[in-house]
Formats: sequence, structure tokens, C-alpha cells
Amino acid sequence: MDKLHAMRVFIRVVEANSFSKAAETLGLPRASVTTTIQNLEAALGVRLLQRTTRKLNLTLDGAAYLEGASRILSEIDEIESTFTSARKTPRGRLRVDMPGSIGRLVIIPSIHEFHAKYPDIELMLGLGDRPIDLVQEGVDCVVRIGELADSSLLARRIGAIQQVTCASPAYLAEHGVPKTIEDLERHIAVNYFSNRTGRNLDLSFRRDDEVVDIAMKGVISVNDADAYVTCGLEGQGILQPGRFMVLPHLRSGALREILPDWRPPRMPISAVYPQNRHLSPKVRVFVDWLAELFERCPLLQGEDLPGDLCEKQKAPMEREGVSECVMM
Repeated sequence: MDKLHAMRVFIRVVEANSFSKAAETLGLPRASVTTTIQNLEAALGVRLLQRTTRKLNLTLDGAAYLEGASRILSEIDEIESTFTSARKTPRGRLRVDMPGSIGRLVIIPSIHEFHAKYPDIELMLGLGDRPIDLVQEGVDCVVRIGELADSSLLARRIGAIQQVTCASPAYLAEHGVPKTIEDLERHIAVNYFSNRTGRNLDLSFRRDDEVVDIAMKGVISVNDADAYVTCGLEGQGILQPGRFMVLPHLRSGALREILPDWRPPRMPISAVYPQNRHLSPKVRVFVDWLAELFERCPLLQGEDLPGDLCEKQKAPMEREGVSECVMM
């Protein structure tokens, strides 16, 4: 029996809390995963897992073995990466989850650059804003926008996004154009509620060092980015999408920026991964590439597109319009 392989399979089963999910993320038949665990328990002479119809529980021996195996594999991975990184390019499957807007309009149009540098990495990109369990779902890292709530995860800031406060001309014709923050008391917003908490997100405004968060009244709340922008275009209220998402509508006049002296604070973009997972070379190079990609696109910081810079990002927006906003 390959002990190191058995350790990796055991750890993945514990992380996923499922033989089936572990088999799927490892690319192995379920029967092979089951047999590996059975053989491991037989070789050790102890029961590592208590199996029920609904869940798996670690035994005391299983918890001790998990701690030791995790430490051993982490040390092996770190030693191997030290010797292989200089002479081998990263390889293997890399599963990343990210907001659809960032993925479709910024990352995917430039993904050929990443493949040209790292042809041996197979990317699996999940596009969406739903909360996920990185460990149980076997995701190597996620790209998230906004402040992070889960302190059990490690994060690296790789960029920032400028939002814009805007509304449709029809809405402004009916309700008037707000000139000050205080004027917003007489207005309504298209509210966006968090998939994680179910609560509406406040609109945020900044002028110099002063930041004001306002819980706006509204007649509709959504948790879908398409619907969020569409409601704004239909005159349902004031909204704060990412500027790069609505640039075509701002240029066409379908949406108008309001309160330009009180622009929303920039929202951080972070790459997030579990604490107990060794940051593999393939994750590291992908995150480095993302940081470089975001840095060279001024549109993400709220600037317009100068010349042909970010032309790859500009083309999908002009072809497809607005699909998703960058809220979580």
C-alpha cells in the first residue's frame, strides 16, 4: 500500500466529510477511495472513521492520525516545492471560484496569457457569488470582492474595484437628482441582499477621509447581479454596481452617475484559501498572475479605458452589456 497516497485520500475524505465527494475531487472511483481507507485501517489496526448513513466522524485514533498525516504531507509538499519549482513548471488541476463578473469580463478574456506561461495547469473556474466551503468542495482558492468575514481562511489582497452611484434618467426625472447625502432620505434604492446573511447591503459614500454608510429604503431587493443592474436600468431606484460593469450604460446615458463628490470606497479583491492547505506552486502562480492582471487594468480602480489598455476587457462589455455586479 502506498502510505502517502493513503494519507492524502484519508485527509480528503475527512475534509469533504464524504467518500463520494472525496472521490470526485481526487478524480478516483468511489470504490477505490473506500478500499484505500479500509486497507489503511487494516494496516494500522485501528478504526479511523465512524461511518453512519448521514455523516462521518473521526475516532480518537483517527483524529491523532489526521494531525500527524497532515503535518507529514505539508512538510513533504514544502520540501518538494523547494526542489522542483526551479526546474519544473507548476502542473495539475487548479479549481478556482470567483464572481461571474470578474471571471467573464476580466479574467477569461486574458486567460490565454496564463496558459501561455503555464501550459501544464488545467483550470476549473467556478463562476458565481454563492458562499462555498472550500475544504468540503475541494476548491483550491476563491476570488472574493469586499470585506472578508471568515477569519479561518487566509487571504491575499490582489486588487480593488471602484463602484459608482448611479440611476436611470427615468428615475431621476421622477424623483429628482440628489445633490447631497441628506437628499437620499427622499429617495429609494435597488437593494442588494447578501447571500451569506440575507441582509441588505448599505450604500457607502466617501469624501476625503469621511465615510458614510446609508441603509436606503427600497421597494425591491435582489441577490442576483443581473437583476440588480436591470432593476436600475428600469428605474427602480439608485444603485452602486462596480463601475467597470456599467461603463457601457454610463457612456450611452442609460445610467447617470450621481453624487460624484461622494464616491463609494474601493472594494478590495482578495484571493482566499484554507489555512490548513499548503499553498501549492500552481495556486501561487495563478494568484500572482491575477494580481498583475488587476494592477494593469485601471478601469477596476474607477478610471476610464485609455487607448487600447484593457482592450480585452473592454470588448466583452461592449458586446454583451452588463451581466453581473461585483457585490457578494
